Amino acid sequence: MYDPVRLAALVAVAEAGSITRAAERLGYTTPALSQQLAKLERETGTALLVRHHRGARLTGAGELLVVRARRVLDELDRARHELARLTGLSGGTLRLGTFQTAGIHLLPPALSAFRRAHPDVELTVADYEPSAGVAAVAAGEIDLALTHAYEPGEPTPLPASVDVERILVEELVLVSAPGHVLTSGATRLPLTELAGQPLISMAPDAPARRGVEAALTEAGAMPSVLVATPGYLLVCALASAGLGVAVVPEMVARTSVSPVGVRALEGGWLRRTISIAYRGEETAPAADAFRALLRGTFNRAQQPRT
Repeated sequence: MYDPVRLAALVAVAEAGSITRAAERLGYTTPALSQQLAKLERETGTALLVRHHRGARLTGAGELLVVRARRVLDELDRARHELARLTGLSGGTLRLGTFQTAGIHLLPPALSAFRRAHPDVELTVADYEPSAGVAAVAAGEIDLALTHAYEPGEPTPLPASVDVERILVEELVLVSAPGHVLTSGATRLPLTELAGQPLISMAPDAPARRGVEAALTEAGAMPSVLVATPGYLLVCALASAGLGVAVVPEMVARTSVSPVGVRALEGGWLRRTISIAYRGEETAPAADAFRALLRGTFNRAQQPRT
């Protein structure tokens, strides 16, 4: 049985005429969608697409599979609608809170999948700093909030009515101007190599970053520029301009708009955990369905690289 997500990807490429346009339609990055299509080709044992400079076209096998895939996806959509009526997901609202990084890089594909499964649920998304998002969940202003915590760091107390579920664990990595000697190596960089290096410091008085900043100070990094309001787009831009090095989540480094050099750090013990906050004693079908979707997408909590 072929994965419905990959079948939907193939249908999207057939309709859009290119992998890039299909990725935009589905809310994926182009490389991520290409990986799904490559896996589908491995599953079928044959080429399904011919890539060319103008886009992509279906092979004969691809055309045959798209016809069958549309039927399968239509049946799945009908099943989702029928199940939605039974589980209370044929209407209502899902109110989400998110911090900027997760809102840009994690939520769009998840919300796209949720909308396909539950098209009648109204979605609202609001921007919150993590602690404010958790407070909004406790107050009943939103149903779910994406939040984060750093290691090392002091755990933030949760309101009694709120629980959190981990969805993603990522390492912090070093970013610098392209070609910088510290990010030119292929092996993991010992933290001691930061001794004497000018550091773009991320709000050392902010509870979420306090432990990380202390570890960098202990390693001998010298604060050069202070970004008092945490904002990774600005941090990466400053690092790219050669004003210092910075330690940021891997997701931030990988998707930086500014060109940066990137290198993993030895030990892998500087981390950021992204979680979903929800009211523990209340059950809302839409919120439960979205949490289940995130859990399936990220396999509960991805482990950091070793």
